Order: sequence, then structure tokens, then C-alpha cells
Amino acid sequence: MGYTAPTPIQLRAIPLILEGRDVIGSAQTGTGKTAAFALPIITRLGAHAPGPRVLILEPTRELAAQVETAFRDLSRFTDLRTTVVYGGVGYGRQREDLKTGVDILVATPGRLLDHLGQGTCRLNLVQYLVLDEADRMLDMGFLPDVRRIVEKCPRQRHSSLFSATVPPEIETLIQWAMKDPQTVEIGSRRAPAETVRHVVYQVSDDQKSELLCALLDQLNYDSVIIFCRTRHRADRISHLLRNKHHAVAVLHSNRTQQEREQALRGFRDGRFEVLVATDIAARGLDIADVSHVINYDVPQHPEDYVHRIGRTGRAQATGDALTLMVAEDRPHMAAIERFITRSIPRAKLEGFDYKFTSLFEDKPGATGRDVSRGARGVRLHGGYYFGPAKRRRR
Repeated sequence: MGYTAPTPIQLRAIPLILEGRDVIGSAQTGTGKTAAFALPIITRLGAHAPGPRVLILEPTRELAAQVETAFRDLSRFTDLRTTVVYGGVGYGRQREDLKTGVDILVATPGRLLDHLGQGTCRLNLVQYLVLDEADRMLDMGFLPDVRRIVEKCPRQRHSSLFSATVPPEIETLIQWAMKDPQTVEIGSRRAPAETVRHVVYQVSDDQKSELLCALLDQLNYDSVIIFCRTRHRADRISHLLRNKHHAVAVLHSNRTQQEREQALRGFRDGRFEVLVATDIAARGLDIADVSHVINYDVPQHPEDYVHRIGRTGRAQATGDALTLMVAEDRPHMAAIERFITRSIPRAKLEGFDYKFTSLFEDKPGATGRDVSRGARGVRLHGGYYFGPAKRRRR
């Protein structure tokens, strides 16, 4: 598969899982967490046997499909069988796979509970349980379902939990579901990748879409993900960009499973240069070579900022994170800067005809360098300079 050396999370987690220790894993996105639990589990499983013997729970269909693909690739030269069950599609193929027998089952909680209720799946032979993106499952309200599923697994099993953050509810789940777990934490849970460069564009609300189009016209990007706060806004922005002759895909929870798969596949293959998405795409999705992330809406939770910009700068590649900020976003932006313990430079796009906004009266950030007043602005990946702003009014 082209890998030559393990990542830090793999170096530390793989030996623990091979020893049979329960593991809590925390690392920045794009650091190889899936292989960190998949490789040792596949190694310990050996040959095909009745099952499922491995259960991996994922919060979204996209993550479930991605992890299933990873297990299939990594176990290609074994006789192990892998399948995935999630909602939004029919039950027929899933029932057939479960009936013929699988070793590794990747699932979303809701659809798995349906199969358990219908008697088409049993978990009494599970030896390895993985709770992936546990904090995301908490955010989506899946924790009660997860508890019901874990109760149906044998008490004597190996358990792993991977989560960017560990709030009290997950601490309670860990104490209940895991046995003397070893914690593997790589880097700060709050820190974005060091290879990502950040900048904030302050703009009046009625010029926000216009500035987005101007940025896309002038940026030298390979591929870009634009994050919106709502499904309605994602649809509106994608329609706007199509009218500007951009190749655009849309990803949010109101799209059918087929539409979501087509959007991701087309974006990965390069048929679409822009992916407009809600936070459904912010966590865990393995999309290589994303040069830019644009926050059309400032995220309301600081953790979401770290997850969103983690779509670029993956696996030590460089990338840029651009955020459009209107006046009402001030408190959310301040919370993000406190969370990541750094100030994000403000800049203006050269040649854009700004209307006045009260944001231009703000003081520079805590970095001590007001880049919006610099002689040359900020240089970002792709070789584009963002030029000087008008001087702040006194």
C-alpha cells in the first residue's frame, strides 16, 4: 500500500493491542488511527472463523464505509471477511453478508440495532470492540445506542476507544466498558496540525458570498472543502459556485446515500474541485491532497474548527485554512483562538471592494502582529499574496 514507516499513534498503539491491552487513543486527524487498530486486530484474528469477531462502531455512514475499505485493503491476502452495515440503503445485501458469515463488522449504531432486533446479527462471538470517533457519537446522541450494543457483546473481550476529546460522558462509558485501558495521546488534543497555515477574512455579512467567489478566483488551489453551518446554506453556496462555473460536489445529511458516495468519490477522483459540506465531513474522512479548507461559517464549537481544518495538512503535507468572519462571529472566533492557544492573523483580499464593517475597528489579535496592516500581507500555500488593508480608523 506504499507505507514505509509507522506513524507515532501506530508505534505506540499497535504493541499494546497486540499484547491484548485495552487502549484509549487520541491523535490529530490524518495520523493513521485506523491502521493503528486494524493492523494488530487482523494479525491476532488469524484465519476465517464464525463471527463477527470484530465490531467497529462509527458515527456516520461515510466513516463506516471508509473503515470497511481500510480493513478490506489491509486483509486482502487473508481469508478474513469484512462487511459494513449502515442506514440510508436497503437491508437485503447486508442480511446476505451477515448470513454467510463475517469476521469483521463495521457499523453505525442505528442500523446495527435494527439488525440485532430482527435477529439477523448476533454479537456473542465478538472478541474485539472498537468505538471510533466516540466524541462524535456523543455529539450525535448515539451514546445510549452504543451502550445497548456493548451490553450484547461478551464481557471478556478487547476494547479500544478513539476520540479527539474525552468529555465526562465518555469517561463514564470508558469506566463501564473498558478494563484498565492504556491511554495513547499523540500531541495536543486541541492543536491543529503544524503544517496548516491559518488566516481570517473579516467581511460584512452581505459581502460574504462575494468574497468567497473572489477568493476562489484568485487562490491557486488543488482542491478545496468549504464548510457551512447548515444544509440549506451548503445547497445555496453550491448552487452559487456552479453558476460561477466551478465543479462542485455537496455533502450533508439530507443527501441520499448514493448522492453522498458520488460526491466523495468524485471529489477524491478530481472530477470535483470544490466540496461544499456541513460538519458531517469534518471528522475522520480520509481525503488526500486537500490544499485549502474554507470556513464559510465560523464554527460555533472550537473543537469543530480543529476537525474542519484537519481535512488539509494531512500526513505532514502543507495546507491553508481560511475563515470568513462577520461581526456576529466575534465571540466564536475568540473562543477558537483561546482553545488552540494562538491568535489567527487577520487579512484582506487585495483588490476586493470592501464595505465597512465594525470588525475593521477591532484591535489586532494576541500575536502582536497586525497582518491586516502589513506591507505585503500573508503568504499562503499556492503562492498568492493577500495584500494590505485600509488602516484602522482612530
